[in-house]
Amino acid sequence: MIRSVIILNTSGVPRLTKFYSPIHQSAQAIVAKIYSLISIRSPGSCNFLEAPELDELLGREDANEKLRVVYRSYATLHFVFVVDSSESELGILDLIQVRTLAKVGFFVEALDRAFENVCELDLVFHFDEVHHILAEIIQGGLVLETNLDEIDSAIHQAASARKQSFASANPLTLGVGGMGPRSTGAQTPLGWLTGKLTGVGAR
Repeated sequence: MIRSVIILNTSGVPRLTKFYSPIHQSAQAIVAKIYSLISIRSPGSCNFLEAPELDELLGREDANEKLRVVYRSYATLHFVFVVDSSESELGILDLIQVRTLAKVGFFVEALDRAFENVCELDLVFHFDEVHHILAEIIQGGLVLETNLDEIDSAIHQAASARKQSFASANPLTLGVGGMGPRSTGAQTPLGWLTGKLTGVGAR
């Protein structure tokens, strides 16, 4: 099971934190401990390590269970997955990012498609979309979807639904440009106000 997904920058500032099991300490303490574990490792080091230090912070459901940290670093960001012994480290590395000829893509590729070469600022200003992308891939600590086209399609549908919802909820867009289900030629609040002001000027 995937216990948590954390994205943090090279200064240790978290840009995304998602926990799939109860935590026994604050999220800040967990992020600080993970950062202390991976920041001292050289670029040529293995991308996963056992982390008994996290047992107290994240809790262990089974005494024989060992938590591992699996991570990849890209530019100014560390993508970190904390997993238990039921997960394959290589499988998690592929989940973070793998480029193959088959159209199988994962987390970083999905972010790249959504933000056109994702950077740290994208995670800061579009955190809701980042959480949505993660939720398309992982639910309850289990991987549900690894097809990049399916993920991309779901993200585009959600973005379209958000735009339609905004257009129908915003009174200034009602009936403007033929958009939305209420574009039946009904007078908009702005049109009503303009009519009232025009009437005042005619007097």
